[in-house]
Amino acid sequence: MGFFDRLKDGLSKTRKSLVGRVEDLFTGRRIDAEGLQELEEVLIMADVGPKAASSITNNLKEKAKRGEIQDALDVKTAIKDKMSMLLGNSSILNFPEEKPFVIMALGVNGVGKTTTIGKLARRFSNNGLKVIIAAADTFRAAAIEQLEIWAKRADAQIVKHQAGSDPAAVAYDAIASAKARSADVVIIDTAGRLHTKTNLMEEIKKVKKVVEKAMPGAPHEVLLVVDATTGQNALRQAQMFNEAVGITGIALTKLDGTAKGGIVVAIKDTLGLPVKLIGIGEGIDDLRDFDSREFVEALFEG
Repeated sequence: MGFFDRLKDGLSKTRKSLVGRVEDLFTGRRIDAEGLQELEEVLIMADVGPKAASSITNNLKEKAKRGEIQDALDVKTAIKDKMSMLLGNSSILNFPEEKPFVIMALGVNGVGKTTTIGKLARRFSNNGLKVIIAAADTFRAAAIEQLEIWAKRADAQIVKHQAGSDPAAVAYDAIASAKARSADVVIIDTAGRLHTKTNLMEEIKKVKKVVEKAMPGAPHEVLLVVDATTGQNALRQAQMFNEAVGITGIALTKLDGTAKGGIVVAIKDTLGLPVKLIGIGEGIDDLRDFDSREFVEALFEG
């Protein structure tokens, strides 16, 4: 099965909760104010977000006034077009001219951050790039062990210190090591929760500051990994991390297990943050660049 077919398959729950309900709502029914109000609720339930849901339904109301939408198919086409507009053009990872390309990976525990780092490292390695992973979530010994396993799978090197050591020091050493070994990419894992009284965001700010000192202009990407199945909770996490350290993009995991795939639209429309990577399976090659056009097509095709 090709990636587009797997994406369609992965979005089946979201399609059922959104596109399926649109069909149920308007098949054999006149497009009226009451129906469009119900549609707004359907969009919100699919975690498109109140702002985007309102924008989509207002657009439909205008089209209805002009007689441009007559049936369920017209409604679906109009939603699809508006969603594409809200998502805009796809964003990709920004490689700098000077090596190494430094990525900071953020996210609360349990969202699939370690797995995402491993899959990303594997993708870079497969493209002939030398990758170093920095195990800077030193608050969890298990996180360091998991990254070691992923580093082996991804044919990447790992820089680690003992559990409980300074995360910023690990990040610094990883960049120094990358420069010494002429590595192409450094991916820095960070804590998702602390077991001390230290504030998580302050710790991550410190890591970022040290990264900036170790290599001016870095980190080139600050990727927040969020779990699509958590819906609006993912949006809140994005707001929180973005306010603290400034995020350049989102890596959205578990898109294949959720009816809340509309969160892609909510994140972009509410925060202006692009989804850059999506995960639609457990396989090591199941992390892909997010293509907004492909996403909308896959959601509505079914």
